[in-house]
Amino acid sequence: MSDRHQRAGLGRRLYDATWGRVFAAGYDRFMADTERAGMAERRRGLIAGARGRTVELGAGTGLNLGHYPDTVGELILTEPFPPMAKRLREKAGARATVVEATADDLPLADGSADTVVCTLVLCTVDDLPATLAEVARVLAPGGRLLFLEHVRSDDPRTARWQDRLERPWRLFAHGCRCNRDTLAAIAGSPLEVESVEHGSIPNSPAITRPLIAGSAALPARS
Repeated sequence: MSDRHQRAGLGRRLYDATWGRVFAAGYDRFMADTERAGMAERRRGLIAGARGRTVELGAGTGLNLGHYPDTVGELILTEPFPPMAKRLREKAGARATVVEATADDLPLADGSADTVVCTLVLCTVDDLPATLAEVARVLAPGGRLLFLEHVRSDDPRTARWQDRLERPWRLFAHGCRCNRDTLAAIAGSPLEVESVEHGSIPNSPAITRPLIAGSAALPARS
């Protein structure tokens, strides 16, 4: 490994050990006003569509836990950041299995999930096409991805600010890329977009306000 890569790895570990832990500890408080102002209701409406064996990507501190319906037979929550995963386990108890795994390398068999859920997480993954390919791999034919994500703005002025502030925002928000065109990535993946609704995240900075909610399915084999 080169000295440059070693320094980058050390910097990431120091960042996670300092600000990353603060971010994990304060995440529920950071999100509280937004959740009360309507985000919790959006989560509930999205997750009502979950069925069967359900996998959530980047479940964080478990803000979705209370919204899963009885139609979910088994719930697997993935979270790659140990401080978040610790809080997630405390909330989940026996209701779900918590797995420390990145979204582009899930320890699940091909075609083993009926539903995959992601809320405000696709902005944080390092390789979005690889993550969506992994979602397609673990979904059974006809299975669905349910997504609720903030995205690149359609307004050129806001989009320019998202580009300008992407780097400092990513450092502050522990990996969040505010200018990512997530819908285009989903449309270009092996999944087929079934429905999408555009909206906004309440009580959120302008650069993270544009929102999409919807579903995409893995086509059933002929």
